[in-house]
Amino acid sequence: MKYGELKDLTRDELHQKEAELREALFKLRLRQATTQLENPMRVRQLRRDIARVRTAQRAFEAGPATAPTAGPTAAPAKGGS
Repeated sequence: MKYGELKDLTRDELHQKEAELREALFKLRLRQATTQLENPMRVRQLRRDIARVRTAQRAFEAGPATAPTAGPTAAPAKGGS
């Protein structure tokens, strides 16, 4: 999942997506505790996806002016005399 896919969702959709991912992570951790996982990297992927959803939620709450951008910020010009 990419951040670009999440930034167009509404607040309710983001909340629902987070709940789905948390439930999937819970089930995966239960399976990990009882048996061998086919893909242990899936736990890591889910944790990162949850973090992306939470980042999108924070950007949504803060407003569009403070949303994360994809480029580096410009350094201030040095003044000298």
